[in-house]
Amino acid sequence: MAEASVTWLTQEAHDKLKAELEHLSGPYRAEITERIAAARDEGDLKENGGYHAAREEQAKNEARILELTEKLRNVQVGTPADDGKVEPGMVVTALVAGDEMNFLFGSREMAGSTDLDVYSPTSPLGAAIDGKSIGARTSYTAPNGRDITVEITGAKPFQG
Repeated sequence: MAEASVTWLTQEAHDKLKAELEHLSGPYRAEITERIAAARDEGDLKENGGYHAAREEQAKNEARILELTEKLRNVQVGTPADDGKVEPGMVVTALVAGDEMNFLFGSREMAGSTDLDVYSPTSPLGAAIDGKSIGARTSYTAPNGRDITVEITGAKPFQG
């Protein structure tokens, strides 16, 4: 498994996503199927709003099932090593354009109910700091074209 494709999740976040997947692929999928069948029994499908709404809900549900399946396929439960290196699953403290920021580096799912901002490894800031160690200085180009300087001042594993 490539390190870049791994998503770190706390046990709580993993259990929550797994429970959602089980609900969506089990009872909720059956409920939508029943609604489609009931609406189909009403007759003309061209002007049957209930049928079309249920089919749209079914498509959204199937898309979410695929999304969750993929996320859970590439997941690492726990926390990364406390080695001062910026990687998914770390709470990073950094001076960004001179302002101190404290944020979770990783996925929104990992953040759970915390109020920490989350930056993914694919964001401009995330791509610039991924793999850097405490004390490292780097920069990235903001969407407005400005160069933003970043200095990593801390990196600790996220504890949930």
